[in-house]
Amino acid sequence: MTDPTPIQEPEKQSNPSGKALPGPLRCLSGAAVAGGLAIALYSLTSSIASSFASKPIQSDNFTVVNITVAVRTLVVGTSALATGIFGLIAVGLAALGIQVLFNPAAKPTDANQ
Repeated sequence: MTDPTPIQEPEKQSNPSGKALPGPLRCLSGAAVAGGLAIALYSLTSSIASSFASKPIQSDNFTVVNITVAVRTLVVGTSALATGIFGLIAVGLAALGIQVLFNPAAKPTDANQ
């Protein structure tokens, strides 16, 4: 119990999983696709929100109004969430592409060598 735990040497490899990172072109093309989808989803979200705003709820029943508001909020919120996710993916892939471009990772080690 009094023996200190051995200190392990940190790995000198920048990619500990041993897999090669994707190239910068692949990262940036993925970022372009995700950005395109984010822009398309933003346009869809804006269109859905303006469509809901232009059509008032035509009911006097309190339950119907509450359900309608909840469904509209759910639809716009889901669309906005998808827009945000694809936007963040685009930013992350672009950042990874820039990182790989300026700091190429070490080649994966081969166990046979």
